[in-house]
Amino acid sequence: MKIVSSLLPPREIQRSIREKFSEHEFHFFKQMEQVDEDLITDMEILITYAEDLHPEIIDRASSLKWISAMAAGIDRMPIETIEKRGILVTNARGIHAIPMSEFALGLMLSHVKRLADLRELQSNKTWNKWLPIGELCGKTLLVLGTGAIPEEIARLAGAFQMNVVGVNRSGRYLGEHFKKVHPIEQLNQLLPDADMVVSVLPSTPETKELLTYEHFERMKNNALFINLGRGDLMTLETLKRVLEDELVGHMALDVFPEEPLGADNQLWNYPNLTITPHLSSITENYLPRSFSIFEHNLAVYSGKADGDYLNKIDLTKGY
Repeated sequence: MKIVSSLLPPREIQRSIREKFSEHEFHFFKQMEQVDEDLITDMEILITYAEDLHPEIIDRASSLKWISAMAAGIDRMPIETIEKRGILVTNARGIHAIPMSEFALGLMLSHVKRLADLRELQSNKTWNKWLPIGELCGKTLLVLGTGAIPEEIARLAGAFQMNVVGVNRSGRYLGEHFKKVHPIEQLNQLLPDADMVVSVLPSTPETKELLTYEHFERMKNNALFINLGRGDLMTLETLKRVLEDELVGHMALDVFPEEPLGADNQLWNYPNLTITPHLSSITENYLPRSFSIFEHNLAVYSGKADGDYLNKIDLTKGY
């Protein structure tokens, strides 16, 4: 069986997986463009970040039966083409919980402790011990989504004695760290009470452009809004209007309707916006964790282990 990876993991990961699955033929590359035509035709399994696939590649990969996406989002993959072929798709859902929850808490702490203002005071060589400093304790955090990442955000926020509320499609919840979970239809009623709102929603037909200008009008004018999920949660026009009208105290965005942001993009100029370049999930442990999921699934796929695939994607839903 030929297994092609269009991403290049550390040599230790390559060595380990070849030893565990010596009966298979592995080919590792830095990018999809380096894979020659014969390998594309013959590969049965493709390991990818899910951003380098095009319909024509799927058409040429006549032996392809399984795509292992080393990312949580698959919205950039040619889903219709893959679904027509009946190709199995799995992803790396769950590995982002630790880095993204830490990132969210870092942004929240930076906001209440006013680290940007303190850095500016230092740059100006100004000693001002009367700068008002806030805290997370007692504040209400509203999280859009209740999956693995939101659950870890809720756990960490709970350690700071925050009141953590979540929303999802149904309002059903089996976890333990949200104080209460509501259906998404109640979002308008929840927004006015939230001191901070964090979204880690994936891109699906239901979440695309979910938030409108009117939602931000309902938020506190000193609220912090964080988006670590997908940039199509709101339109670019909505984003700019919210920033220009200063509907909330501050926005911290790791994802945008259009990426990457060019140097001439107007968004760089808003003082009430913190921009990070879609890296909240990046960590030194990213590939070790994602290849651990792949190894489990490969053992199931090749009959070396019983059980179910981890993170098997329902292509009709997109997750």
